[in-house]
Amino acid sequence: MDTLFDSGLPSSFLSGANATYIAELYERYLADPDSVDTAWRSFFAELSDGADDIRAELRGPSWNRQDRAVIGTLDPDAEPAKEALKGGAKGKGKGTAAPAEAAPSTEAMRAHTLDSIRALMMIRAYRVRGHLEAQLDPLGLNEPEPHPELDYRSYGFTDADLDREIFIDNVLGLESATLRRIVEVVRETYCGHIGVEFMHIQYPDQKAWIQRRVESELNRTAFTDLGRKTIMQRIIEAETFETYLHRKYIGTKRFGLEGAESTIPAIEQILKRGSQLGLEHVVIGMAHRGRLNILTNVMHKPLEAIFSEFEGNAANPEDVQGSGDVKYHLGTSADRDFDGKTIHVSLNANPSHLEAVDPVVLGKVRARQTQIGPEGRSQAMGLLLHGDAAMAGQGVVAECFALSQLIGYRTGGTIHIVVNNQIGFTTNPKYARSGQYCTDIAKMIQAPILHVNGDNPEAVVHAARVAIEFRQEFHCDVVLDIVCYRRHGHNESDEPAFTQPRMYKRIGEHPTTREIYARHVIDSGLLTQEDVDGMLKDYTDRLDAAFKVGETYRPNRADWLTGSWEGLEAAFGEEEYKQYVTAAKRPALETVFKAISSPPENFDLNPKIARQLKAKAKMGKTGEGIDWATAEALAFGTLVLEGHPVRLSGQDVGRGTFSQRHAVLVDQTDETKYFPLNSIREGQAEFNVFDSPLSEYAVLGFEYGYSAQDPMALVLWEAQFGDFANGAQVIFDQFIAAAEYKWLRMSGLVVLLPHGYEGQGPEHSSARLERYLQLCAEDNMQVCNLTTPANYFHALRRQIRRNFRKPLIIMSPKSLLRHKLCVSPLDALSEGGRFYRVLPETDDLVPDEDIRRVVLCTGKVYYDLLQARRDQEIKDVALVRVEQLYPWPKDSVQRQLSRYPKAEVVWCQEEPANMGAWVFVDRRLQYALEELRNTARRAHYAGRKASASTAAGVARNHTREQAQLIEQALTWSLDALPQPFVRPTGLSQVN
Repeated sequence: MDTLFDSGLPSSFLSGANATYIAELYERYLADPDSVDTAWRSFFAELSDGADDIRAELRGPSWNRQDRAVIGTLDPDAEPAKEALKGGAKGKGKGTAAPAEAAPSTEAMRAHTLDSIRALMMIRAYRVRGHLEAQLDPLGLNEPEPHPELDYRSYGFTDADLDREIFIDNVLGLESATLRRIVEVVRETYCGHIGVEFMHIQYPDQKAWIQRRVESELNRTAFTDLGRKTIMQRIIEAETFETYLHRKYIGTKRFGLEGAESTIPAIEQILKRGSQLGLEHVVIGMAHRGRLNILTNVMHKPLEAIFSEFEGNAANPEDVQGSGDVKYHLGTSADRDFDGKTIHVSLNANPSHLEAVDPVVLGKVRARQTQIGPEGRSQAMGLLLHGDAAMAGQGVVAECFALSQLIGYRTGGTIHIVVNNQIGFTTNPKYARSGQYCTDIAKMIQAPILHVNGDNPEAVVHAARVAIEFRQEFHCDVVLDIVCYRRHGHNESDEPAFTQPRMYKRIGEHPTTREIYARHVIDSGLLTQEDVDGMLKDYTDRLDAAFKVGETYRPNRADWLTGSWEGLEAAFGEEEYKQYVTAAKRPALETVFKAISSPPENFDLNPKIARQLKAKAKMGKTGEGIDWATAEALAFGTLVLEGHPVRLSGQDVGRGTFSQRHAVLVDQTDETKYFPLNSIREGQAEFNVFDSPLSEYAVLGFEYGYSAQDPMALVLWEAQFGDFANGAQVIFDQFIAAAEYKWLRMSGLVVLLPHGYEGQGPEHSSARLERYLQLCAEDNMQVCNLTTPANYFHALRRQIRRNFRKPLIIMSPKSLLRHKLCVSPLDALSEGGRFYRVLPETDDLVPDEDIRRVVLCTGKVYYDLLQARRDQEIKDVALVRVEQLYPWPKDSVQRQLSRYPKAEVVWCQEEPANMGAWVFVDRRLQYALEELRNTARRAHYAGRKASASTAAGVARNHTREQAQLIEQALTWSLDALPQPFVRPTGLSQVN
């Protein structure tokens, strides 16, 4: 490290002539801060506590406090200085003047001043770098190396100076102290079992708060006898639970907490102190390490239930459908009482994607805070537990930190606990990260980081208390890094010594945290060995009793439809013919129309937007020509009028990627923002639209979490382009598609993925429709590729109007946003209108029995087919649109096919044959035709051949391909249509 201060001043600069120069500057600064250069003023300010005004904080040596404004310089020949020196200095007592001959010489003043500067520089160095020499590793394998900036000799001191008194003006709570004492205090504060990183914070109040909290003995956690006994009890419970499972279920995976038992009292402290500070709701997210321990010892899940799950009884309740999940992925909720204050704690279920749950927790917290109201930030909080390797290695962690202070996603601060095992699965940290700590990523948002030795439970609990107090005070993220170890391998059947023989030899010799802390409380006289043994026996007896009951334990019905979900139903197997009242009343539509077409008075509207608003006003008057964006606004507006909040987020969603939405109007003069859908009428629910950071994984996870917490809100995430969702595939796979069946947790999230082939190349043509269809089973979600604004309107409202919730994936349009044919009448949105899973032929053709071919399709390609058919005046080819691909509308499709008994059946799509819907619909169409007892007919394919790339990169090629697939669908003979997965004769590979 080249420099100690941001100003670039090396510690070695305090020598020779430089020392005198700095002393002079310092005295001038003390007299008048404005008399020195800005850089020096900043430098001297950094030496202070940072808590108060620097002029009061650094008053200088006590013998030089009098007449500072008069002195102004250290020139002994200057008249003000002479007068001041003659007057002497005021004593500490009653302020009497000392004899003139007792006044120190200029040289002595400079020496004392320089000593103060040097000491303050060293103290600041400990604040900045002290954590580098902190004793954090319980195993002692990574002993910190001495850092030169923490050596008093680097500041010009020698051993001869150790017992010299130095004035430091109440920094560290000491007005003055010997150098030896100063070093003892800063090393005890910053180089003990707690290492604090906070000097990277740019907010003086936050930095000063932490400084006071860790430096002043009065502010340190004072443990009562009861508090220390409770810590002992929690450590015993945490360790004994793990060893008991290890003994009863040898070799069974449980991802135990052995080596990190201090995590349990740390969480307990956060909950208890948090409840005292107004916290009422905590949502916990974590991976599998220690999950069972937290379930039983924090969430108070019955021990009987845990043992029953090990016996295979409880993970898949028979009274609700679902696949269930392994026990170390499951979540639960509980009310915990601390001294009469109740705090609701929920542990979110999580897949093996270690940090995937992080944004889900943040979204749930934000939704809960919104439900609470103005005090939500103080009453609800997220608590995330990370592994050290995952904290550094999983990009979603950084994405979540990036959300922490954004207006649409902030939650008033999250506490991050790192269970730092100092190892990944088998990977040493030096191969797993580039930084000093796994927590370095948290510095991106200036979060304070508390590193603590996990073998010192009291230090861990103290750090946890500081963390929750900081969060409640400043509503910012804070990180607690518990440096510990993993007593077994990645799981209990793994042999870690294969790759870490030295570490696991040390672990085998190392006493457990329970043994270490027991020795501490016994040596201090708090407890006897008999007391500790009794606590251990009592808990073991509880485990034995629960183990016996667990053999016959059966779970009660899941409580997954309580709270915000009360009154909703589980829906497994939606009946296709069932319709829901999704139409809006005509007066409500007119009210929304007025709001979205009328800007405020004196609002400097962009001329292009003004024209759009006039067009919307015309739609409202005539009831014709309603386009996609207008239908969307009407759906949102009518829902908020009915009391349902709407939340839409994603990249540039306020305007819309294609300049179609304009849900936020911006004054062209002063950039004031106006939200028309929030100004419909008094008493409406809130409409929120948030432009997101350039993140998909975290933002989609956040919105999923929000929807899981508040089923009464319509929650939407829109990708800038559909293929951007690729970066959030974990959320789709593990939560959106599977959460209801794995964990009995529903969501009504809407995902909008712009999709369509308009010659823009491979990247932004396809939203990968095939991927979502492949995830579909057991009516787990809906996938739609709609062709009319009216159907879009009803699809959105259907999400809220029915009595259950399912995720909805929509292939949303691009060119259709302004297509002259892609419009709907107002009547289709109001009374009598509804959602259509399948849309039949609309043109006037030959009689049904004379139809030569029926072409089924979905989405934008319909309009290309329609236009070509009209241009060519083809009257014997019917076009049927499958608007909802899943759940597959079997009856509706069969009904349309049965209308045309002599017709050939062709499926037409824009996407290559190995993409899009073809592979999904092929067998389903075959089954539909077989059930119509027409085995001679089968579905044929019209479209692009199978391809590795989603689309052509050259516009000319795209145009040729598009024209060809339209001709295939309308005019080619069945024999000439492509066989998408068969190579020409002589080639054995599939296409």
